[in-house]
Amino acid sequence: MSIDTALPEIDPSAPRRQVEAAPTWAGPIAGLVSAALAVCVGLLVAAMIDVDSPLDAVGSEFIDHTPKWLKTLAIDIFGTNDKLALRVGMVATIALLALGLGALARRRPVLGVVALAGFGVFGAFVAANRPGQTAKAAVPALVGALVGAALIWWLERSVSADDPASSVPRASRAPSGWDRRRFMIVGGSAAGAAVVAAGAARRLENQRIERIRDAAPDVLPPVVDAPAVGGQISSAAPEIPSGATVDPATPFITPNDDFYLIDTALSVPRIRLDRWTMSVGGMVRTPLTLSYDDLLARPQVERVITIACVSNEVGGDLIGTAVWQGVLLSDLLDEAGVSADAEQVFGTSVDGWTCGFPVEVARDGRDALIAVGMNGEPLPLRHGFPARVIVPGLYGYVSATKWLSSLELTRWDDAVGYWVPRGWARDAPIKTQSRIDVPRRGEAVAAGRTPIAGVAWAQHRGIAKVEVRVDDGAWAEARLGTDVTVDAWRQWVYEWDATPGEHTIQVRATDNTGATQTDEVSRPDPDGATGWHTRTIRVSG
Repeated sequence: MSIDTALPEIDPSAPRRQVEAAPTWAGPIAGLVSAALAVCVGLLVAAMIDVDSPLDAVGSEFIDHTPKWLKTLAIDIFGTNDKLALRVGMVATIALLALGLGALARRRPVLGVVALAGFGVFGAFVAANRPGQTAKAAVPALVGALVGAALIWWLERSVSADDPASSVPRASRAPSGWDRRRFMIVGGSAAGAAVVAAGAARRLENQRIERIRDAAPDVLPPVVDAPAVGGQISSAAPEIPSGATVDPATPFITPNDDFYLIDTALSVPRIRLDRWTMSVGGMVRTPLTLSYDDLLARPQVERVITIACVSNEVGGDLIGTAVWQGVLLSDLLDEAGVSADAEQVFGTSVDGWTCGFPVEVARDGRDALIAVGMNGEPLPLRHGFPARVIVPGLYGYVSATKWLSSLELTRWDDAVGYWVPRGWARDAPIKTQSRIDVPRRGEAVAAGRTPIAGVAWAQHRGIAKVEVRVDDGAWAEARLGTDVTVDAWRQWVYEWDATPGEHTIQVRATDNTGATQTDEVSRPDPDGATGWHTRTIRVSG
């Protein structure tokens, strides 16, 4: 009988030392905890040194480069919660990548170090190159990556200590081997530190926002009912007569807290009111630079203006009316001296968002404003404090620059607004539209006399007539509320003798130019939705 010389020369009956290898889940958990600590340390460092966080920087860059089809899909699915969905998606993506990285790094811990370092460098590069940021913005991502890389190196080496050796002999990776208790203590402590860092970052961010709000004045300069400098119109807004409100569901003036919010900012821009200025430059004779105090010291005007988002679907609520206070844009342009060759007013916000509208729109008699107040209060931070642009009759994506930084007079070919390369139209006058507010969707309606009411708008043209149709019958003219201004919506009501059964209600508006709202249905892109608002209701007997 031959002897197998390939077998080890040990006693086969001797007891074997039992080695407990780390469980399969330990590697992915190590990656997840390390990535969480890296992200949360980045958030904390960003809040401490007052720069945009790596998450916000990368998220904003993603928004800026999202293709039109994906952006449209996100709006269709999530509506005004699209930014929340982006944040959740980012966190979920980071978590999945971290779990996979942790699994791979179990065999080669250096992979975890290299990957986290790479993510850190990427985040640092993006953050430092965002509008309004400097090289300092790179620091949070780099510090977070350094902390995360050190943690994943230690955790993964601990996890793999008693794994079967690779094909190439090597020294023990952790002399003490896999220690579940030590792994849980270190990993748990790191997870706890991540939670604490995230909480501290959120608290610092809230304090930053409160400091901006506290810097705003308690009251705005009084508006005197007298001609504004350079203008021939009284500066006070008209009183809202009681007859203007005939829609029981919608106040004529939209409260600030209920006003729609649409912008691309993932966080409130970093504003220091004592350093903030806005400029008027480009193709002008005399460039202007104005501080917040400079704006408040100029002649103030109030205007009742309805503004709308181009994303508003037929019957949608991305529209509101406010009493805006500020400085007439035409006055500033007259003072700066606009070149005859200038074609657009190109606005840029503190966070780099841009838009442009025709120069003639600012000088055709409509009351375009640099607004500093909204409904009797300093402009709320989320609505653009310290100052924003309001242009009656244009959708916000070509005109309503929040957190205003500059206005440049340019030719169309010299600068292109944020949304235009993404498939939206360059010119965007607000379309004549109307909406049914009552009966509400799904509301139980009793037979008998019942009001059908809502709002209609055609800013800078005004509403001449609103008509209602029930079940494809004849169009009947609704009663209009008092006309406050052509730049604001107009409420309407139609008294209907409701009969039991299911009914379809439609509404259409005609503006003061004689143009009637089209029945052709179109999406919001590229220049605003069209179609008659149509609602089906059931009337009980």
